[in-house]
Amino acid sequence: MQQYFIELGEGYGDVYELLELLKTNEHRLHRTFIFSSEIEGKQAISLAATFKPANDSNFMPIYICREGIKEDGEKKSKRRLLFEQAAEQSGSEPIPISVKHSSEFADTRLFFQYITGILRLNNLVPPLR
Repeated sequence: MQQYFIELGEGYGDVYELLELLKTNEHRLHRTFIFSSEIEGKQAISLAATFKPANDSNFMPIYICREGIKEDGEKKSKRRLLFEQAAEQSGSEPIPISVKHSSEFADTRLFFQYITGILRLNNLVPPLR
């Protein structure tokens, strides 16, 4: 199974697009994730959702809003709370994962390969076939 990241944006208005994807594709939802990294003393949050392949395809999309949500301390942002609520309504509890910040990679594609590797190693997405 091949997983591909589809970046919706950096977590501002595009979070609402991700919430709509969760609602309208609830029957295809595989898992949801909250990736967190640290930059300049703040948490940068990425919200992501994986969906089962459509029909007989070998393509598993991973929609992501990358690192646009900043959090200080223990207080969660409103967008994160909305995502957690939408995921739970769709039958998925978001899995929190600490990762390196994307700025540590020369290219965004390398960052997405790094995330895919973490997900595969932890059996959170199917292995490559």
